[in-house]
Amino acid sequence: MTQLALIIDLNVCVGCSACVTSCKEWNTSGLAGPMTDRNPYDADPTGTFFNRVQTFEVGAYPHTETVHFPKSCLHCEEPPCVPVCPTGASYKRPEDGIVLVDYDKCIGCKYCSWACPYGAREIDEQQKVMKKCTLCVDRIYDESLPERERKPSCVLACPTNARLFGDVHDPESEVSVLIREEGGYQLMPEWGTKPANHYLPRRKTRLRIHDDELVRVDNPLKKEAPRPRPALDEPSLDDVTSW
Repeated sequence: MTQLALIIDLNVCVGCSACVTSCKEWNTSGLAGPMTDRNPYDADPTGTFFNRVQTFEVGAYPHTETVHFPKSCLHCEEPPCVPVCPTGASYKRPEDGIVLVDYDKCIGCKYCSWACPYGAREIDEQQKVMKKCTLCVDRIYDESLPERERKPSCVLACPTNARLFGDVHDPESEVSVLIREEGGYQLMPEWGTKPANHYLPRRKTRLRIHDDELVRVDNPLKKEAPRPRPALDEPSLDDVTSW
């Protein structure tokens, strides 16, 4: 059985939020739209987003790192949002494993958002229905588009190729190979939801800088060797800047 999903490489995500804005642009006018923002900038903002990038600082000062962590619906193989829906609005497609919401059946009770351990459900304040990532289902099956463009908008927009899309049940697919070879993992597997989306972990890169490779111009602690003075017939830096 096919299970479509996103694979996110945390090692190359730069937190630019191109995935967020492209998702918003495509889905506002597509199958999932509208995605209303009646009060997006005030002290109590309201808005509908299917994809968000969370940024964390990890480690102990001064050895800290910034980690950008994109998160959206994980299209779980055992989605807890489906059985709690009293109207059957939340459902999982058997042909590709995508979890969707039937807006005609949704009553906005928010049971699905309470059941989802990942916070992936959003209430549209204008339509009063629950919304979520659709993996751009209206795009990936659109035969009027070139085949290379039949991918979720967030995947196409990512400038660093941090997002990949494919069938995680196909052992020969690009995403399955990456999961095996790069140690891809699921988010909070202890919940038993079997998330289809996976993350590729950050790979530590140690940067070695030798003493003679980096000398700060201001030399604030006076621990680095002073720069050699120019010869008498050569202009100094002060002379150049004074010109």
